[in-house]
Amino acid sequence: MTNQPTLVFIPCFSGAPWDLTRLTPLAHRPRRTFRLPEGVSDMEAYADAAAAHVADLDDYVLVGDSFGANIALALAVRRPAGLRALVMSGGFAANPVTSPVWRSAMRVMGKLRGGLYRQLALRAHARRLASPHDREGQVPWSAADSRRLFLEHTPAASFGARVGAALTADYVDRLDRVRVPTLIITPSHDELIGEQAAETMRTGIAGSREVVLDRTGHMFRFTHPETYAQAVETFLAETAADRGMAHAAR
Repeated sequence: MTNQPTLVFIPCFSGAPWDLTRLTPLAHRPRRTFRLPEGVSDMEAYADAAAAHVADLDDYVLVGDSFGANIALALAVRRPAGLRALVMSGGFAANPVTSPVWRSAMRVMGKLRGGLYRQLALRAHARRLASPHDREGQVPWSAADSRRLFLEHTPAASFGARVGAALTADYVDRLDRVRVPTLIITPSHDELIGEQAAETMRTGIAGSREVVLDRTGHMFRFTHPETYAQAVETFLAETAADRGMAHAAR
């Protein structure tokens, strides 16, 4: 099939490129991903990096997960010419950590290095990412798997820098600048990102849709890749149909 926009998958907090092989419902679509830059503490700089990765594309869809959803949003509010749709999962428009205790804890965790980073910060973060449903998906997952993901891909300095970026980013007042079809995918259980985050984006982005994936947690892109990808595929197919009907009515 030709003339399809390229799906550009923006990494989560770990910074690791997406594993696209498991997203089989999207296998027929052009796709690409990349690694987040290291040591960057500003969300606009991450948006610049994402913009560089789509600079050669005339038509594309941004798909951002968690921290990557905020990066996708930061780029989308700029209204880039080639953006055709936006997908955000487990994401947020502003600091998602509402607890003052946890905000302080995250800042402390972001400063830890060496064994304290590996043994304390990453174990605490992995527990916050976990849900009771992580072993039920297509890829059984555990807190140990989340910690291993960060050990393999996330230097302590980058972890700390991204904490700063997440806690200071705020796009709530610019949500109305998003003028492309938007899908918000929300897990049914998420201790890290509360329900308010999705509601804020849904009410702020005109015409946006939200899909809640039952019996999933914050790591649902890893645990339920088929279910996740099917939600994206359904949205893209419906969006294309909507465009077709609108064109036929002219």
